[in-house]
Amino acid sequence: MQTLAQQSCLNHPAREAVARCPACEFFFCRECITEHDDRVLCAGCLRKLVKDSATRKNPALILRQIIFSLAGVLTAWLFFYWIGQGLLAIPTSFHDGTLWKTGFWNE
Repeated sequence: MQTLAQQSCLNHPAREAVARCPACEFFFCRECITEHDDRVLCAGCLRKLVKDSATRKNPALILRQIIFSLAGVLTAWLFFYWIGQGLLAIPTSFHDGTLWKTGFWNE
């Protein structure tokens, strides 16, 4: 078996390998590896790790997202409902334009 110094990068054959991915056990250069959770991983293994964690959603988190979404919709509905009620409370004379003629603003 060759040592690390004798290996080349899997993606860049002209470059010297600096680390070995513990998941796939291939050698990579500095550009092709990254540190994640105190481990050095290649981009492919990191992609798999993130994809696996994203597909395993917690049912409690999904329920929480649904509840917060419904609360947001309810809050928006109440806000616009109260604005509409406030507009309906304005006297009809204001809408007809007769309020301006009564001298309410001309005093």
